[in-house]
Amino acid sequence: MQARPLIAPMKPHALRLTLDADTTVSALLDAPPAPTACYVMAHGAGAGMAHPFMAAVAAGLRERGIATLRYQFAYMERGSKRPDAPALAHAAVRAAVAAAAAKLPGLPLGLPIFAGGKSFGARMTSQAQAAAPLPGVRGLVFVGFPLHPAGKPGVTRAEHLGEVAVPMLFLQGSRDKLAELDLLRPVVKALGRRAALRVFEHADHSFHVPARSGSNDAQVMEEMLEAAAGWMAKR
Repeated sequence: MQARPLIAPMKPHALRLTLDADTTVSALLDAPPAPTACYVMAHGAGAGMAHPFMAAVAAGLRERGIATLRYQFAYMERGSKRPDAPALAHAAVRAAVAAAAAKLPGLPLGLPIFAGGKSFGARMTSQAQAAAPLPGVRGLVFVGFPLHPAGKPGVTRAEHLGEVAVPMLFLQGSRDKLAELDLLRPVVKALGRRAALRVFEHADHSFHVPARSGSNDAQVMEEMLEAAAGWMAKR
């Protein structure tokens, strides 16, 4: 594989997103000098936008010419452990997508925007898109879609995906306890050409792999970033 050119580290630009008259949340815009796309990335249920995993995804995509806008859900902003009700979470998704479009106007028809995120953030984004299309979003990228709670296999969390009209990419670990592959594969297949699944062997929900697998977390992250960037480039 040809080495990518090194891009000097750059401090992300801090933003405030307004969700309603009483609620604002933090966001971080991380963009290379001339981005080819922007990924609007929501965090998981237990860790905010500054978590090392989120920062690593942002840095890796920046090296590949893709900007990211990561943001907090309101409950995380106020330090609560209880996730927001869907309506408020969806408002955060919509505010983040709007901010990306405003801050990165890009090409004559607008910079290509993709949305999604890690786990809970992926599901809230897909729900928002299913309820009413996110303006300008060309596709959704799910980093560990939480198909069901750990130890409680099921597919009811995927029912809304049939209402999503844009392409979807599922990036999943083969040991993910929140998405058993024998349940997820039929879900993706039923979505037809709109959906693609990339499985990372031995990875869990956090994309951690055991040492005995012969791989390591950094290699999995690189493979995941390559898969996401390549998929977005084709759209």
